[in-house]
Amino acid sequence: MSRKVLISGGTGMIGTRLAEMLIDAGYEVALLSRKPAASHYRSFRWDPSAGQIDEAAVRYADYIINLAGSSVSEGKWTDERKRDIMTSRLGGTTLLARELAKPNHHVRTFISASAIGIYGDSADRVVNEETPPAPAADFLADVSRQWELAAHEVDQLGIRTVILRIGIVLSPEGGALVPLARTVKMMAGAALGSGKQYMSWIHLDDLCRLLIQMLEEPQWQGTYNAVAPHPVTNQEFTKTLAEVLHRPLVLPKVPEFALNLMMGEMSEIVLASQRVSAEKVLRQGFTFEYPHLKSALESFYGEA
Repeated sequence: MSRKVLISGGTGMIGTRLAEMLIDAGYEVALLSRKPAASHYRSFRWDPSAGQIDEAAVRYADYIINLAGSSVSEGKWTDERKRDIMTSRLGGTTLLARELAKPNHHVRTFISASAIGIYGDSADRVVNEETPPAPAADFLADVSRQWELAAHEVDQLGIRTVILRIGIVLSPEGGALVPLARTVKMMAGAALGSGKQYMSWIHLDDLCRLLIQMLEEPQWQGTYNAVAPHPVTNQEFTKTLAEVLHRPLVLPKVPEFALNLMMGEMSEIVLASQRVSAEKVLRQGFTFEYPHLKSALESFYGEA
């Protein structure tokens, strides 16, 4: 049976690791890229902002994993930046849905990323896949909601569709962990805001293993939270990271107003509390290699 996977956003942190793990598992991998560069993967050109895609791309694939979207944590959220965050997700997903509505392809499964930002600030309340999205005034919730609506277009075509609400992805290669570890190593680590806000995280390898299991097993369908089963408060996260890096925490908490000054509206990424349940993926039979934060961090910094 043909096992060809097409990945959008394949050069990002998640896509890069996922492609490696898929190849190791015996899949063929191709990437969608605005500027196909020399790489050991086959590339198809697309430009979601212009609604253009190489017609051979979707025809190549048995499975599509849609991860495309510009980073929410790079640079202040100017109006232009917010437009880019929204359109980079909607444009790509809508374009893939349009191509999948055409005949002459053999795509069996469509897996599309979303984010736990859809829940907004849930304080101490545990949220799950049944929890309604936060109001549209919450920018990240609005982005995730519209992104998921675009992915549902594929579901309506009768193609098995899985939507993944991804938490804070832990990797030393990028994402939130890099600046947090850097400040702790410089002895400048501190809890952010009250420090009581929950962080729902997932180890990069667990996320990629989850994506592969979803691709392989047809019982995965619908929406799932991609988070480890033990979320922690920001204070606990900072303390565990300092412990693993063998550094003391000497500074007081970084006050909320200072974060707002530095980051503007983007500070909601680190100040919103998101206590997200992993119950549904556990019930579906997924086993986390890194269910606890300390072992996840030690996998990266164990020798630090």
